[in-house]
Amino acid sequence: MKICIIGTGYVGLTAGTCLADMGNEVICVDNNKEKTEMLQKGIIPIYEPGLEELIKVNFAENRLKFSTDLDGAVKSSQVCFIAVGTPQDDDGSCDLSGVFEVAKSIAQAMNGYKVIVDKSTVPVGTAEKVAKIIKENTNFDFDVVSNPEFLKQGSAVDDFLYPDRVIIGSDSKHATEIMQEIYSPFLRTANRVILMDVKSAEMTKYTANAFLATKISFINEIANLCEKTGADAEMVRIGITTDSRIGNQFLFPGIGFGGSCFGKDVSALISFTEEHNCNNDILKAVNATNQKQRLNFLQKIYNRLGENLTNKTIAVWGLAFKPKTNDMRDAPSITIINKLLEKGAIIQAFDPKAMDTAKGIFGNKIKYAKSSYSALENADCLLLLTEWNEFRRPDMDKVKNLMKFPLIFDGRNQYNGKRLKEQGVEYICIGRNFN
Repeated sequence: MKICIIGTGYVGLTAGTCLADMGNEVICVDNNKEKTEMLQKGIIPIYEPGLEELIKVNFAENRLKFSTDLDGAVKSSQVCFIAVGTPQDDDGSCDLSGVFEVAKSIAQAMNGYKVIVDKSTVPVGTAEKVAKIIKENTNFDFDVVSNPEFLKQGSAVDDFLYPDRVIIGSDSKHATEIMQEIYSPFLRTANRVILMDVKSAEMTKYTANAFLATKISFINEIANLCEKTGADAEMVRIGITTDSRIGNQFLFPGIGFGGSCFGKDVSALISFTEEHNCNNDILKAVNATNQKQRLNFLQKIYNRLGENLTNKTIAVWGLAFKPKTNDMRDAPSITIINKLLEKGAIIQAFDPKAMDTAKGIFGNKIKYAKSSYSALENADCLLLLTEWNEFRRPDMDKVKNLMKFPLIFDGRNQYNGKRLKEQGVEYICIGRNFN
C-alpha cells in the first residue's frame, strides 16, 4: 500500500519505518528541509533502539523515502497519517494548529479518495474538525480515522512491530477495512485490533496515559508515607503488585515521570474536563504530586549537604527522562540540576545517549563527563537520575576511590542500600529505610 506520514518525530519516523518494513511504499514528509536531508543521508536525529538499522535497510530498498513535498506525497498515497506535534498551550490545552494546517494541505493536494489518519495525540472532537477543514478545501471523498499510538520511547520499534493492541476509531466500513489491511502483517499471531467510534479512540489515548501517570504519582505518595512511618516502600510495592487486579507496571517509587507525553496529556485532559465542566481533582493531583516529587528529592540533598552548595561538586548519572532514549523533554534532571546550580553546586554529568541534548539545554553551566566514572572525580555525592542498565552494577570500590565522600542519592531506588552500607557507602533513596 502507498502511504505518506506527515511529521518525522518519534511517532511519525517510527511508524513510517515499520510500515515500510512490512512492504508498504512510505513517504515521510517534514517541512524541515535540514532534517529531511539528514534522514536521506542516514543521519537519524533521535536515538531509538533498532530504528536506525531499519531506516537504512528500507531506504536502501526504496520502500522508505523522505521528502518536504507534501503535495506530491499526498497525491501518490492512498492513506495519509498526520503525525505532527501537538504541544501544550499556556493554559494546558492541546495546540492543534499543526494538525489543522496539515489537514488543509492534504485537502488541497488530494486527487482522489483518501483515508486521513490522526496519529497525533489529539482531544475528543479533533477528527470532526479535521473532516470539516478537509471538506472545505476539496470535493474528493475521504474518511478521517483515529489511530492513536501507544509507543514507549526506548522500545518504540518493538511496540509498533509487536503491538499490545491497535485501536482503530472509524465511522466508515471502507476506511476500517483499509486500516485493518495495513496492520494485518503486525498481528499474524493474534487479533489485537480494537474497533470503536472515532471519539472513543481519541479519548482512549489520553485515558491510558493519564492512568499510567496516576499510578506513578500514587506510588510516590505511598513511598513518601513509608519514609515517615518506617515502612519499606519496596516491600509494599511487592505486596500490592502480586495482586493480579493491580499489576506490576508503573509502580516504582522515584523522582517521577518526565517526557513529552504524560505531563502534557494529563494537562490536556484537565483542560478538556474544565471545558466540559467535569471534575478533575485526581488529574490535577497527578501532575502536582509529580512536580513535588522532584522537590522532595532536592530536599533530601539539602538536608544532608545544606542549602548552600557553593564549591560542592555533584556527580549526576542520567539526564534523559528515561533509559534508552536521548529525549530530555520535561526530564526530572532538568529541574533538579537547575535548582542545584542556583544553590552554587558544580555539576559533573554523564548520560549514555543524552549528552548532546543536554548541551542544548544547559550549555556551559555544567561539566560533561566522558564516562560514568569520570563524572565521579572529586565529587561530594552522586545523584542517580536515570536508571540506565550500565549504572546498575558499578564497581563500588572504584566509586569510593574517585569521590571525596561515598554518598549516593538514588532517585530510582536502583541499589541495595543494605549492601552499600556494608561497603561503607552512605545511601539515600525514596521510601526505604536501611538502618
